[in-house]
Amino acid sequence: MYRLLGLALLVALSGCGAASVPVTSGPPATEVTRSVEQDGKFIALVGPRRQHAEPFLGVASTNFYVLRSWVDTRTGETVHQLYVSDSYAGAERKWNAARDGQGLDLRFVEISRNEITCERGCSYAEEFAATLPEALLQASAGGLTVTFFASTGARMTITVPGELVQKQLAAVAAVRPARPVASLGRERLS
Repeated sequence: MYRLLGLALLVALSGCGAASVPVTSGPPATEVTRSVEQDGKFIALVGPRRQHAEPFLGVASTNFYVLRSWVDTRTGETVHQLYVSDSYAGAERKWNAARDGQGLDLRFVEISRNEITCERGCSYAEEFAATLPEALLQASAGGLTVTFFASTGARMTITVPGELVQKQLAAVAAVRPARPVASLGRERLS
């Protein structure tokens, strides 16, 4: 129970700033990046960035999405998210909900909402995510669709190519700890 709470806390804290998603210049990354969090208790895996819309005002590190996962190195418990960075001009959208391709609600995570400027009309930057159940990710090896909803009525549908889902799942499988021998023994006895 406490390990799952720790993993949930890590996910919540890691979403508090843009630093949790590497910003690089040059061609888009093609592989999942790995980092160690909280003195080795968790491994963070961030998939390749993809644009969901044109870069805002030509700034490459805007309007993108990534798959990201955190793996508890002791238990193998994993949390997955579809993270989105959205910058735009006009009325503030206030993204607040997410659904999978079947219309089922996903846990929405608001990370940040900032006014960029209101000198000549307003513009905003929002960061948010949808928590993806492991079973959904496993069933989406051919591609994943998530629709985000804003309190203003705006919608954004992101379709993650199957190639990115497969890379994320492979990266998670590569870092998950082996199952403890004691738990394997108990399964055989049942």
